[in-house]
Amino acid sequence: MVSELTDGSSRFGLDDRTIAGSSLVLAGAVAIMGIITAQSLYPDYSIRQDISDLGSTQPPDPVIHQPSATIFNGTMLVTGLLVLLAVYFLHRATGRRVLTVPLALFGVGIFGVGLFPGNVTPWHGLFALLTFFSGGVTVLLSSRVVSRPFVAFCVAFGGVSLAILVSVFVYGLALRTPHPLAALGPGGIERWVVYPLLCWVLAFGGYLLGTGTNTDGETHG
Repeated sequence: MVSELTDGSSRFGLDDRTIAGSSLVLAGAVAIMGIITAQSLYPDYSIRQDISDLGSTQPPDPVIHQPSATIFNGTMLVTGLLVLLAVYFLHRATGRRVLTVPLALFGVGIFGVGLFPGNVTPWHGLFALLTFFSGGVTVLLSSRVVSRPFVAFCVAFGGVSLAILVSVFVYGLALRTPHPLAALGPGGIERWVVYPLLCWVLAFGGYLLGTGTNTDGETHG
């Protein structure tokens, strides 16, 4: 049984902020390395393809390649759980719902992407949209709870991700004209939405680790 110390640390000397930071660093690393591994094992895969094609392409004739599908879907499930674990400890440490609520939605979205691959419609698309939107909002809102100069990075990462996401709907549904980044392909555009979020997950996790407390109760940084 793990007892809680009076300073919020477990008997292992890790406070809630440090555990949250560790979970986010692991989440970012698992996501990146899992995607790379699934891509490497997927026959003739191009980064112009949707990232979710690694789990399954969309109907009516879905294509599933193994072991890429299992690796990708498993990666999303583990990443989502790690983000949700971070949410729990981050809320215990800060109580800032302005950050923990959208971050929880981000984790749920990632988990849903793994639970419902691309051939499971409409759920896959809904969870993917939840991931993209809540992720961008989370990154932007995180600028309110960090110190400079990290504020600027949060605004940049979140702003770029949300701007590209919104532009896809504007050009595709409203204007019905080719997207300015159409040369990158759907997968290339999608990566401009996703990768800024993963960069933030790693960076924010490191930020939390750097501002946590050690076993002597001292605050790092």
